[in-house]
Amino acid sequence: MKIIRIVIALLAWLLVPYSAHSATLPGLPEFIDEMVAEHQFRRGELENLFAHAQHLPAVIDAISRPATTRPWLKYRAAFVNPKRVRLGLEFWKKYRHTLRRAEQKYGVPQEIIIAVIGVETIYGQNAGNFLVLDALTTLAFDYPRRAVFFRGELENYLLLAREQQFDLLAIRGSYAGALGIPQFMPGSYRNYAVDFNGNRTIDLLREDQDAIGSVANYLRGYGWIKGEPVAVRARVGDEIGLGEIRTPRSLAEWAAAGVAPSVSIAPDQSARLVDFTVEEGKEFWLAFNNFEVITRYNNSDFYAMSVLQLAEELKAARKTSLPK
Repeated sequence: MKIIRIVIALLAWLLVPYSAHSATLPGLPEFIDEMVAEHQFRRGELENLFAHAQHLPAVIDAISRPATTRPWLKYRAAFVNPKRVRLGLEFWKKYRHTLRRAEQKYGVPQEIIIAVIGVETIYGQNAGNFLVLDALTTLAFDYPRRAVFFRGELENYLLLAREQQFDLLAIRGSYAGALGIPQFMPGSYRNYAVDFNGNRTIDLLREDQDAIGSVANYLRGYGWIKGEPVAVRARVGDEIGLGEIRTPRSLAEWAAAGVAPSVSIAPDQSARLVDFTVEEGKEFWLAFNNFEVITRYNNSDFYAMSVLQLAEELKAARKTSLPK
């Protein structure tokens, strides 16, 4: 029996995804050359850093199986649920003055800001367990489909670490290299993160108030329009063809095609039609500019709709739970 247990343990060890030092990854020496020439990094420091970075097959596996491959109702249940509503209300109560100030400054509703943070990290409780350096190095040099993007994010991460004095071998985030309470990619951190609590530092890893202001600034930066709708349910006639629903058009044009919003909206507003599979069949929504802005955070209709629906539940719950 002892021998059998040893054999089983050995097999289990062999089945663990192999990770290795990343220093020999194709393209990494050239990347170091560029960082030295363009940003005046010290070659020896970078070579030592990447000698400690790990190539993680688990990162490739995770990014190849995103949550959006799940059916809509399962995806939604993971993000729009009583726990995130309850914790979101607590977050709203704690930071209601900060959230009001962010809404006033950037034009983004408070419930949308909270919902983004709620969907991303459960209000900072789950910011990821991968070393960001490992994740970005793996994706930059072993994920050809998006290598250019992740190579740029690795470059931004090294610059961000120099600016913020990060310990590159300690900061953890998502499998895609997003970090902090709002899960900003390094480029977004450098471009949209703001000091929103007035302490003269920008810290998205530990400071909720900076995260609140930064999410609002990000959404405004990508074109959020104050007071405009995000998405509304739509009534769809039988005559519409499935090939017609992805192209944005005015509501007047949608009306001519047999599609009408469930609430009154100006006919010159432009939207595209999105659909979600629910128990009763297809559920249709008209998605406006602000919906598209949310997809800039995560390029997924599932993601944007989860943010919207969590925001709506938070707003409804707040009416009876929080002071104005």
